[in-house]
Amino acid sequence: MTSADRLAALLGPATTALLTVECQRGVVGRDSALPELAAAARDSGALDRVGGLVAGAHAAGAAVLHAVAIRRPDGRGANRNARLFRAADRLPVKQLDGTDAVRLTEEIPVADTDLTVTRLHGLSPIAGTDVDALLRNLGCRTLIVTGVSLNIAIPNAVFDAVNLGYDVVLPADAVAGVPADYAAAVVRHTLSLVATVTTTDDILAAWRQ
Repeated sequence: MTSADRLAALLGPATTALLTVECQRGVVGRDSALPELAAAARDSGALDRVGGLVAGAHAAGAAVLHAVAIRRPDGRGANRNARLFRAADRLPVKQLDGTDAVRLTEEIPVADTDLTVTRLHGLSPIAGTDVDALLRNLGCRTLIVTGVSLNIAIPNAVFDAVNLGYDVVLPADAVAGVPADYAAAVVRHTLSLVATVTTTDDILAAWRQ
């Protein structure tokens, strides 16, 4: 069996879901609270490739879930036990529920069948959210993880999914982090040990196959 055949077997649409992580306007949009990360996602083409994968999943019949980080105006329920969380309080753009900042960016085509999961706390789009239960109810065995960032949320998502028993596929050109050389090192030296690292084109080709 070739590597393409193995990937196609892993990505059967009936048992595969695509997860977009924090592909929201306040994170990777043009008015991002994190302009360096937003530039990395856009300039690398990663955000456009996430959109292409979402469209491909829709066409193939694979499930699509969008993980969005939100905050309340009063901050209740949000973590404050790390520098990252305290820094978020000082950012000019707040990821407030119901605002434009938590809407998906224009590169992401959203279908009526898509599921959106929000979180008020923590670092992971999976732990402490509805993602696992939804995936199991959908019959998912393979999870494709896309979005940002390779610094924190993407590794958390990959590790959590693996610990929960899912096969994880990571399109290395549809994720981003800063700086770019660090992000590439995370994929090469850490995530490749627990996930199938591939490309957007290879995933789309597997679905066409």
